[in-house]
Amino acid sequence: MSTLICGSFAYDTIMVFEDQFKNHILPEKVHILNVCFIAPRMRREFGGCAGNIAYNLKMLGGDPLPMGTVGMDFESYARWMDENEITRRHVTELADRYTAQAYITTDMDDNQITAFHPGAMNDAHVNSVGDAEGVSLGIVSPDGRQAMLDHARQFYESNIPFIFDPGQGLPMFSGEELETIIRQASYLTVNDYESELVQARTQRDLESLGTDLEALIVTRGGKGSEIFHAGGKLRIPAVKISEALDPTGCGDAYRAGLLYGITNELGWETTGRIASLMGGIKIETHGTQNHRTSRGEFEMRFEASFGYRLAA
Repeated sequence: MSTLICGSFAYDTIMVFEDQFKNHILPEKVHILNVCFIAPRMRREFGGCAGNIAYNLKMLGGDPLPMGTVGMDFESYARWMDENEITRRHVTELADRYTAQAYITTDMDDNQITAFHPGAMNDAHVNSVGDAEGVSLGIVSPDGRQAMLDHARQFYESNIPFIFDPGQGLPMFSGEELETIIRQASYLTVNDYESELVQARTQRDLESLGTDLEALIVTRGGKGSEIFHAGGKLRIPAVKISEALDPTGCGDAYRAGLLYGITNELGWETTGRIASLMGGIKIETHGTQNHRTSRGEFEMRFEASFGYRLAA
């Protein structure tokens, strides 16, 4: 059975400014700001939550079915998906739009200035969960606002369990809207900052929110993660890594691990550890879809990290 991954596809253009922004921005002149940062280093990455999650889930041996909207410039991304044997059946190309684009400039202090063009992502509600067949599990990850609302409702009405992963889309929703989606979802996953925002918007603590869900997962970076479920609260350790090169996309890798563990009914102790290891593998590589691991390598590293063998 397939896992339907509703979310964004994007190109991430990352540039490095070999100086410090603060040396070129005059605080007393920000009202007439006009600056140009020369960035001799640049790379273009395939990104977006649906693309990243599908890439990681495929690497684990899952059956990802990504759903999203892209634009007239999607050809190179499409070839990449084909090379990695990720289906494009429910990736809708809109001829009069560009694929979502993030332009990120980083200085030597790791400060970032980002411009984001949502493009075709804003029309993701043209896709419907009902268009996909053979789906046993889903995820609603950051996408166009209307698409996130629609797809959550469609999963719920189709009796398909799904993860609600609001991510950077969380500020788009009121407390009442968040309450509705959380009641529709089977699982909620957020990072530590997002968990605080969800609690503030809904006026409910994590334990209370967890009563509406089969599980609530909170990632805490290098401190690991926590899973609130009927059996209590589990603390999932972070894995040891060789070097933290790029945290971008680690959350998507983690979510792929969740989807794999849930689909294969591995239990939360193991599911959380699969997710943690996927995030650790990702952080050791620049870009969101440049890391690689084989099934055998993953199982060996899992046993070395957690002290027991991965059965599935």
